[in-house]
Amino acid sequence: MQTLINTKRLILRTLRSTEAAAILNYYRTNKDHFRYSMPSFDRDFFSVEYHRKLMDDQQKLMEEGRNLKLWIFHRHGGDEPIGDISFSNIVRGALQSCFVGYKVGREYVGNGYVTEALQGAIHYAFNDMRLHRVEANIIPTNVASIRVVEKLGFIQEGYSPAYLKINGRWEGHVRFAKINPADL
Repeated sequence: MQTLINTKRLILRTLRSTEAAAILNYYRTNKDHFRYSMPSFDRDFFSVEYHRKLMDDQQKLMEEGRNLKLWIFHRHGGDEPIGDISFSNIVRGALQSCFVGYKVGREYVGNGYVTEALQGAIHYAFNDMRLHRVEANIIPTNVASIRVVEKLGFIQEGYSPAYLKINGRWEGHVRFAKINPADL
């Protein structure tokens, strides 16, 4: 089953492994841009086979309700994604929570696409997935990303030193969270 979310200018949707070439192109085009916000690339990362397997693995996690990977597209044109949003480590039961990560291609920075896409995706997470809490962890120097979550009503909860290994270095992250307004 495909997830599809429409916003004013964008379409967010899940993809199948048959679309791995488009994902590979997205990462190749933005390799240098993503270097400072992602873990180091695996040796085989820049191959269609790698992304086909990764997408198959993500599909299984989505079917289990543990993950949701959305790709961002312009509403009017283009088969190439301009960004992505991941809801990961979805925990049900008493917690009803997840982590969110997002990024947009270099040429689309500064157009409000991330804010628009994330707003639509969080609305889906709260209303369709019935999550209670979404947490975002951001490197403190990523001021643009911090502005996005603040605009969307996330509250800073703290700081986690040496939280994620990004580009070969352990980086501290600022923790932000948003609670489903329906639960307040």
